[in-house]
Formats: sequence, structure tokens, C-alpha cells
Amino acid sequence: MNIIKTIAYICAFMFSTATYSQTTLRVATWLPPTSGQNDVVWPTWGKWVEEATEGRVKIELEYGSGHPKSMFSLVEDGVADVSFGVNGYLPGRFKLPAVVEIPGVTADPEALSVALWRVYKQHFEAAHEFDGLKVLGMFVHGPGQLFTTFEVNDLSDLHNKKIRTGGGVVNDLATRLGVVPVFAPVTKVYEMMQQGVIDGVFLPAQELKYSRLNEVVSDVTLFPSGMYTTAFTIFMNPDVFEDLSEKDRNAIMSVSGEKLSALAGRAWGNSDTKGLEAAREMNVRIKELTPEDPMTQQFAEKVQGMHETWIDSVSDRPIDAQAALDDLNRAALEYQRQTTD
Repeated sequence: MNIIKTIAYICAFMFSTATYSQTTLRVATWLPPTSGQNDVVWPTWGKWVEEATEGRVKIELEYGSGHPKSMFSLVEDGVADVSFGVNGYLPGRFKLPAVVEIPGVTADPEALSVALWRVYKQHFEAAHEFDGLKVLGMFVHGPGQLFTTFEVNDLSDLHNKKIRTGGGVVNDLATRLGVVPVFAPVTKVYEMMQQGVIDGVFLPAQELKYSRLNEVVSDVTLFPSGMYTTAFTIFMNPDVFEDLSEKDRNAIMSVSGEKLSALAGRAWGNSDTKGLEAAREMNVRIKELTPEDPMTQQFAEKVQGMHETWIDSVSDRPIDAQAALDDLNRAALEYQRQTTD
């Protein structure tokens, strides 16, 4: 009887251990806790993952993980399990997602994020730009707009002004607008504007709140479809992913991909509303241009040919670039119509 009880106890212990064993995914982030990514996207996705895996997989945020361009290597090297990064911070490596950064058919970040994910799966994945990473989602922030320390009534007012830019397509945009580009991370923009090092910046409206730029800018100029956007990728260490059970891998992907991409685009877009509210509280001048406004027309002329430039830039990739561009625009408009009807 004692032997039988012992065997039963061992079996129960082994079953209990297998049932309640958990994996905690370390998620590296460089943004503050109040950002939409950390306040909305990661907690929501974490809840989805936990529910989909029946509690076997959880996430844990690790703040202050470094410069956003280092997130890719952190995950590839196994220092972190999951993160997200700005593709443009690694020029030459991730050229394909930049198609969504060019001013296009809509400024809706959720629609563009979903369209980017679909185009990635249909056109870009086979090009292997993301080898060494398990891609979980792709998204864009809200439309990049113009924040300045002076009033802008004509695009010629920007000529030779020192404007902070990031990476990717926005650098081409800066050249076309005749500004003097100043490269710096978002975390340095407040100080640079406060000290007069730069005259303005291209950023989504959310940064008026989250980077407190409402305290150092006098003017915000909003273009109807935005001036540009930025492509982000959410990714995981492939070895960590493969170490999970097939059941849990499938569960994680069921709440990632298009679903995660839409969540991220929507969350970052919603943050723009809060940014504009913060600007109004500080009596920042906000100029909302219409499609008929002369500056809108000037801008459209300035950005002509940017899509062709992107097509030329990816000629070394095994894709049909024009088809990818067409599918991106079509998918974005279709998704936007579906969500607004």
C-alpha cells in the first residue's frame, strides 16, 4: 500500500508540475511606463498570451533597456526574449517595411498597421530581411506632423531651419523640404528645443504629451494625411519561440500577427489625441490644414516620386515592389472602410 501511495504521489507531483509550469517572456522596452506601447499594447497582448496559453506563458516588462536601435540585437543575442524596434534605425537591413512610411492614402495608423502586416506576409516575409528574429507584428505610429518654435505659413518658411529627424524615409523628406536635418533620439528633443539647438521636429502628436514638447514648441502644423509615418516591428527570439510547445507557439501567434498589429497601431493613434489636448492646455497654436490648403498642395508636390525612390531602393530584394505598394494602399483603404462603416 505504501508503494502504491508513493507512486501515486510521484505521478500527482509530476502532473502538477507539468500543468503549472510557466514561461515568463522578458520584454525589453525603451519607452516610459506612460507610453501607449507600455501602458496599453504590452499589457493587452500579455493578457491575450496568458489567456491563450491557459496561464503557461506570461510576460514581464523590462524598462530602460537602451536605445531603440539596440532592441534588435538584444533579442537576437538572447538578452531579452521579446521587444520592438524602429526599422529605420538600422538602415540597409530592413528596407521593405519603409513602403508604409511614405505619405500615402490614409493617415489612420490602425489601417496602415494592418495593411503593413498583410503585405509583409504576402510579399516581404520570403525576402528574409528578418532572419534571426521571429516576427510577431508590425505597426506604425500616428501620422508624423510638424512642431516648431515659429509659425509656419508656407513651406518656404522651413528653408534652412534646423529640424530634428529620426531615420528612414523622413530623412528624404527633410531633404525635399530644404531643412537642415539634425539627427537625435526622441529623448533628446525636449532639451534641444529648449536650448535652441533645433527649430523644430517631425513627430506624431503623442509626443506633445509624452515627451512634454507642448512646453517647448509654439506651433503645431497638422497635414491632412500626415507628413510621414514610421514602421515598427515586434519580434521574439526564435530559439525561445521554438523552445515553447507547439500548442503554446500556435496560441501566441493566434493573438499576434494582424491582431497585435491592429492593437499597436490603434493605441499609438489614440495617443495622438492626448498629445493635442496637452498642446491646447499650453496654448500652443495648432494649425489644421485642409486638403485644399496651399501648404497641403505644396507638400504634395514636394513628396512626388518618393514611392519610386523606395521601389528603386529595394531593387536588390526578390519582390515585386509595385505590387506590394498597390496591395498596401488597397488593404489600408479596405480596412479603414470596414472599421468606419
